[in-house]
Amino acid sequence: MTKKGCKFNGGSCHPVVDQCNGCERIIELPSGKYCSVFPDPASKWRLGPCNMATHLKEDSKNEGNGKKINPLKASKRRIR
Repeated sequence: MTKKGCKFNGGSCHPVVDQCNGCERIIELPSGKYCSVFPDPASKWRLGPCNMATHLKEDSKNEGNGKKINPLKASKRRIR
């Protein structure tokens, strides 16, 4: 959706859904709130989180300094 209008589905974009609240890609127009990236935000949330959502943080599986520690070597270091 742009200020000039929407080119999706015959010129009608769909308003944002509740899951989009807090995203930086929302455009507020006099006719409502619309996503600047996707013309139908509900379809993006149907199968999971939106890949363009700025308000969602990815879970990092590798916490700490990024190095993997061998548990056997770590246990030997503690004994000494």
